[in-house]
Amino acid sequence: MISVVLLGGGNVAHHLTQAFLACKGVDLKQLYARNANSIAQFQNDVSITDDLNLLADADVYIIAISDDAISSISSQLPENKLVTHTSGSVAMNSLNNTGRKGIFYPLQSFSKTKPVNFSEIPICIEAEQDEDLKILEQLAQLISPKVYQISSDQRSKLHVAAVFVNNFTNHMYKIGNDICKQYDVPFEVLLPLIQETASKIEHVAPNEAQTGPAKRKDQETIQRHLNLLDAKQKEIYQLITKSIQNG
Repeated sequence: MISVVLLGGGNVAHHLTQAFLACKGVDLKQLYARNANSIAQFQNDVSITDDLNLLADADVYIIAISDDAISSISSQLPENKLVTHTSGSVAMNSLNNTGRKGIFYPLQSFSKTKPVNFSEIPICIEAEQDEDLKILEQLAQLISPKVYQISSDQRSKLHVAAVFVNNFTNHMYKIGNDICKQYDVPFEVLLPLIQETASKIEHVAPNEAQTGPAKRKDQETIQRHLNLLDAKQKEIYQLITKSIQNG
């Protein structure tokens, strides 16, 4: 049994809390958030607090808060305990605690209103000491079979890649939805195409899966598209078209 104190009241903390509570191998001893109301829904399942001085003793402390607060919060945690954070872009040495440091990074886009299946979520781990790495590996494997030992340097690159495949891709959905609204076309018509594109790259490399007018260098179609777009949409369309054509 691995005991955990989880710090944070946002999306990542919310889903980790649910995963840990459902796992028999994890003893979730306490939740902390500066605003106790953000974790109040769990008060019947686990001890909650908004006071760092009242933190429970645990094997692992997981910080799931905004990146710019990690250093400050970590400096206030118990000495000689394994302290980790869940950020994709903050280095392990940004932890400012006295003693053991690690990373527990679930690579997924989290929203409180959207349930997730942790068995399908990769968890990237890192630690300064081999023994701590084993602890984090055991903890991660209790909620997901997809556990990867990733260094801070690798994780920073992985996070950039994640922004492209997730955040930027979602913005493309937003632009597509805007165009559909503008021309009174139901966005739901595009959903099977979105799903096929996402599932295809499980079997085909992205460069091989690429289709469309940019790939074909179909200038007539490209121009017709540009004539339908506003200035900002044209700029994005032309930039991505050029990137596709340049390989």
